[in-house]
Amino acid sequence: MPDAPTATSLLRDGFLLLGSALAFVLLFRRLGLGATLGYLVAGAVMGPHVLGLVGDAEGKIGIAELGITLLLFVVGLELAPARLWRLRHSIFLFGTSQVLLSGLALALVIGLATRFSWAAALALGLPLALSSTAQVLPLLQSAGRLRTPFGERAFAILLFQDLSIIPLITVIAAMSRNPADAGGPPGWLLGLYTVAAIVGLVAAGRFVIRPLFGLIGNLGEREMFVVAALFTVVASAALMEALGLSTALGAFVAGVMLADSPYRHELEADVEPFRSILLGLFFLAVGMMLDLPAIARSPLFVVTMALALIAIKAGIVFSIALAFRMTWRGALALGLLLSQGGEFGFVLFAQAQSALLISGEAASQFGAIVTLSMASTPFLMMATAKLREAPTIRETREEPKHDGANALIVGYGRFGQTVAQILIAADIPVTLIDSDVEMIDVAGHFGAKVYFGDGTRLDLLRQAGAAEAELICFCIDGEQLTPDIVEAVHTAFPNAALFARAYDRRSVILLKPTPVKFVVREVYESAVRMGRLALEELGASEEAIDRAETMYRARDKERLKLQIESGDVSAARDRIIVQPQREGR
Repeated sequence: MPDAPTATSLLRDGFLLLGSALAFVLLFRRLGLGATLGYLVAGAVMGPHVLGLVGDAEGKIGIAELGITLLLFVVGLELAPARLWRLRHSIFLFGTSQVLLSGLALALVIGLATRFSWAAALALGLPLALSSTAQVLPLLQSAGRLRTPFGERAFAILLFQDLSIIPLITVIAAMSRNPADAGGPPGWLLGLYTVAAIVGLVAAGRFVIRPLFGLIGNLGEREMFVVAALFTVVASAALMEALGLSTALGAFVAGVMLADSPYRHELEADVEPFRSILLGLFFLAVGMMLDLPAIARSPLFVVTMALALIAIKAGIVFSIALAFRMTWRGALALGLLLSQGGEFGFVLFAQAQSALLISGEAASQFGAIVTLSMASTPFLMMATAKLREAPTIRETREEPKHDGANALIVGYGRFGQTVAQILIAADIPVTLIDSDVEMIDVAGHFGAKVYFGDGTRLDLLRQAGAAEAELICFCIDGEQLTPDIVEAVHTAFPNAALFARAYDRRSVILLKPTPVKFVVREVYESAVRMGRLALEELGASEEAIDRAETMYRARDKERLKLQIESGDVSAARDRIIVQPQREGR
């Protein structure tokens, strides 16, 4: 068996890398330093310069770069037109100013402080302008500020930075000194390729991909949905690669073309595990490739440049934030929060090295600078907490409780539609989820935006905003909602009140002991209403109608209470109102 050694080597490498990643990520999370640093340190420790237990970092990073592609796909999915329009000033004005000013300032400092060419200084300075989405978003989430105006502004800037990787890759390619790149097509032709590819992807998304997801949704095969999602990402990236363009651009366009589709949350939930694993492998490989001896030869340079990076970015973000009329302490908080280098820096340093703009030693040194700056962020935020404390409290009081979905409605049939329209009539923002593709299409014709997916899945609920929701209404038909599902949802999203539609008394008996706040029998009130109308038609007085309804409700409530206590639907049969036997009948 000639392939046995290779298989054994892969298993061994996987065991060592995953084991070290698990240990270091848990440790770094515990210390508040974030998962990205844990992966980088784990890779460095397992790599050739420390323990030397795992090799072939270049081969592993080739596979792991698919994680970057999936990350850009998810970023594209975030760009729903409504949210993009709401955050347009922060994304395009604040974001553009921050990336350009920070990148040019850092390139100038690098050019003056080193012997690098100006092209190399640009190839290093512009990537350093990008902050760490993977580190900042969890910090905002843990502080409960992701959905506040402060958090939305930080997210908007990070979003623009993530989008910036595509033009930055193009800039580095244009400055390339690699003879292999020189033999490629001219810039104007690449521009035509880019426009044609984007138009082709958008057309494919509308006329091929969306109908494909609709077909799979009707079949109810979740595994096929995962396959179709990965196929969409890989096919888009492969098309761009075949044209000599950025694979990240292809994945991003694929995400954007599906951002406003009913399948957005389902796609996010299905792609997320693959993105997380491959992105972690990417950072492991980057850690393995860090040239630690080169870093050890110039520790003063690495520390000084890391301090310069933090000071320059914090100062520029602080100044722009003041220009956008933020309080000076809020501006300081935003500046410190975004002062570090980011994960895309490692991607762009590798691009610059491939383009022969910088050496491998320089890529390792600046990778260490980014790593050091990322490690500093939690400590900077903790050290300045008292300085920012008072205005943060005032700002929080002025902010709305949530700026996202206040309610999730799972199931948009005849029951869910009524609940949703009442909430919307009261100006409560809602997110609607259903698994019936045909119903979603019909709802779309009437102007309702319903997302496809199984609303009992925790990962899909999380993508739909359940962590920030105040209310989750399960309006699904039949007996799909089980006590186990309710317990899991309550544990995952304890701040959301849970309402449930019950099919019959058996469903009420099952769900009542769970954390559901209200259980509503689907035909109870309508049946009572019809009973009142029937009595009215038969000539009963209003007093007699009220008396009959009160008697029925009291007996039914008592009977249901005893059934719940005993867990037996046949209990308390004597509480049923029965017609007395008449003679001759």
